Amino acid sequence: MTALLDVHLTGADADAALRADARAGLTADPKRLPPKWFYDARGSALFEQITELPEYFPTRTERALLERTADAIAITSGADTIVELGSGSSAKTRLLLDAFRRAESLRRYVPQDVSEAALQEAMSALAADYPDLELHGVVGDFTTHLDRLPADGYRMVAFLGGTIGNLLPPERAEFLRALRAALRPGEQFLLGTGLVADPAVLVPAYDDAAGVTAEFNRNVLHVLNRELSADFDVDAFDHRALWDAGNEWIEMRLVARRAMTVTLAELDLTVEFAAGEEMCTEVSAKFRREGVRAMLGKAGFTVVGSWTDRDERMALTLATAV
Repeated sequence: MTALLDVHLTGADADAALRADARAGLTADPKRLPPKWFYDARGSALFEQITELPEYFPTRTERALLERTADAIAITSGADTIVELGSGSSAKTRLLLDAFRRAESLRRYVPQDVSEAALQEAMSALAADYPDLELHGVVGDFTTHLDRLPADGYRMVAFLGGTIGNLLPPERAEFLRALRAALRPGEQFLLGTGLVADPAVLVPAYDDAAGVTAEFNRNVLHVLNRELSADFDVDAFDHRALWDAGNEWIEMRLVARRAMTVTLAELDLTVEFAAGEEMCTEVSAKFRREGVRAMLGKAGFTVVGSWTDRDERMALTLATAV
């Protein structure tokens, strides 16, 4: 079968985005950085370690939920093309690919990711294991390039891992609007979301005893040091994770242990940190099932299926574009 690769995001594009995000975030009050800059090669490896930690339940819970529901999703959907946003290694997606093949509808898989290298590696493995499957990779950012997804076939777009929770509410609304605009009526959206749960369970998932998440959080400073010739003293920042009950999200922060002056030579920018100053690096919103339905409805989708794990910590929602 054919394997195509569209590139809509180059190294130069990523560099320009990092520069813009760093300047905007480090000069804001309070300071913040987007979580996508965690994920260089080291950050991606650290996140893979996080998914295996005993405290971090989302990945294994969603995988078990997919194992139980993939056939029902495939039968309900009937799509011949699965598009996955932020596909990474496409590991969990294989559960969907297998189910849609059993339903005898699948012809094409379209993985989308910001990393061309990761996408090529994943597609090579998939080509070996699914020789009859048409592959069409897209190197792009799901916040920018939804209108460039291949439009052929009857598509189901999968967005798993609770990643939608990393978007702030206005970003979330814009993402869903753009996705609905990119789909034809009758095409579908499979959304994975984390659900509101006991903070005693949620917070440790983002602040593990082994300190892997702390190292993952600080990795964004390593990225800035390397890419923007910054001089962050990475070890002078502590990791903090907290539950914001008002917004119903986990917020990850980096806390300056001491007052310091940081220079980003590539931006010709100097930034002051006060002792104890906190910089937000990620929000991870959790949802309620009725809230997911309302959010999708507002964006032009009708929910046709919804599944949760036994403890109601993760949900999969299948919706149709109307």
